[in-house]
Amino acid sequence: MTRLTRRHFGLVTGAAAATLAMPTYLRAQDKPRVVVIGGGAGGATAARYIAKDSEGAIDVTLIDDSDQFTTCFFSNLYLGGFRDFGSITHSYDKLQSDYGITKVTGMAVGVDGKARTVQMADGATIPYDRLVVSPGIDLIYDSVEGYSEEAAEIAPHAWKAGPQTQLLKEKLDGVGNGQQIVMVAPPNPYRCPPGPYERVSMMAHLLKSKGVDAKIIILDPKPKFSKQGLFEEGWAKYYPGMVEWYGPDVHGGIESVDVASGTVETGIDTFKGALLNVIPAQKAGAIAANAGLTDDSGFCPIDATSMRSVSDENIFVIGDASIAGAMPKSGFSANSQAKVAAMNIRGDLIGSKVFPARYSNTCWSLIETDDGVKVGAQYAPQEGAIASTSSFISQTGEDEAVRKATYEESVGWYAGITADMFG
Repeated sequence: MTRLTRRHFGLVTGAAAATLAMPTYLRAQDKPRVVVIGGGAGGATAARYIAKDSEGAIDVTLIDDSDQFTTCFFSNLYLGGFRDFGSITHSYDKLQSDYGITKVTGMAVGVDGKARTVQMADGATIPYDRLVVSPGIDLIYDSVEGYSEEAAEIAPHAWKAGPQTQLLKEKLDGVGNGQQIVMVAPPNPYRCPPGPYERVSMMAHLLKSKGVDAKIIILDPKPKFSKQGLFEEGWAKYYPGMVEWYGPDVHGGIESVDVASGTVETGIDTFKGALLNVIPAQKAGAIAANAGLTDDSGFCPIDATSMRSVSDENIFVIGDASIAGAMPKSGFSANSQAKVAAMNIRGDLIGSKVFPARYSNTCWSLIETDDGVKVGAQYAPQEGAIASTSSFISQTGEDEAVRKATYEESVGWYAGITADMFG
C-alpha cells in the first residue's frame, strides 16, 4: 500500500483523491521535481543531498517498498553475534522531518520516459523532472539449477537484507556438532565482492564461540575471490580445519541443488549440509529493466562523469544496478555515486555548480574479534569509464593493533554512512 504523508496528501487534487483505483501524485508546480526509486545507500543518500543542498528549491520524493531499511553491509556481523538486528535497521523519519522529503511506501513497477512519470503497483503515477533509479540487485534464482524463491525459504541466500538475514541467523544458530554448512558462492558480478567470505568468517566465529565442532564448505564458481590471501590466512589462524574453499578446478562445476535433501551436486562430488546458503547470480533490480535502462548484462550502462543513464538523459542510475567500471558493487560505492548524481541533478534543475566527478570506495571485512581487513580505491572518469586512480589493501601478517584499528575504523564508517543516508 502507498502511504501518503500529510504534506504529500495535501497536494493531491480532489479529483485524483476521489479516483482511488488510479491515484496521481501532483505537487507544487513552482519547483522542479526529483523522484528517487530505492531507499538504500544510493537512493537515500541522493534524496538527502538533493533536498539538503538545494535548500528546499527542489521537490524530492523517495519511493521504497518498506518503511525501514536493513543494510546488507554489516549484516554479516549480525550473523556472527557482533551486532543486533535493530542496529542494522534504519527508518526514513528524519529524511521526511528534517529535509522535507516525501516518502512513498510502495512498489515502483514502470517508468514512462516520454511523460516523465513513475508507475506504481497500486496504479498511481508520480511525475518527475529528473529520476534517480537505485533499486539494488535482483537475484537470478535459476542460475543455480534447483534453486528458486521458494527454495530460499529453506536454503536462504540472505543477499537482500531483512527477513532472509534473520532466517539465515536462525538456521545458523541451529547447527550442531558434526554438522556441515555448504555455501554456494555467486559468480561475478555481484553485490559486495568480499561479502560471502566475511560471512563464512562470521559463521565460523559463532560456531567456535559456542564450542560447536562443525565444518563450512564453500563451493565457488570463481577461480579466485576478493581478499583471498587475507581470508585464507585468517581461516588457518582462527578456524583451523573448519573452512574449506573449493574453486571450479576442484569441484568441477556446480550442477544443481536439492534443498529438501540439503545437497549440492557438482561435477565431481555431492556435498551435504545441515545448512545450505545459496547465493545465486544477480542483475539490476526489476524496475531498471522495466524502464529500459539495462543492457544484455542485466545491469545499467551510465555516463561515467555523472551517473546519468546512457538511455535517457533525465534518468540517473546509481549503486548496484549500475555498470560503474572499476567500482565494485558496495554500499560505499553507492553512497559515493549518489553524491555525484545529486550534484549533476542540482546543476540541471537549479543551475548550481557542477564539479568534475570523483568517486571512492572502501570495503571492510571482519575475520575474527578485532581482526578487520580492508580494500579500497579512488576513482575518476577515464576514456568513458570509471577507472581506479589509486588503491590500497590490508596486508597479510599485519600487527594485531593495525587489524583492531581497521575494525574500529569500519564501525566508525558504519555510523557515518548511515547518518549520511538517513540524516
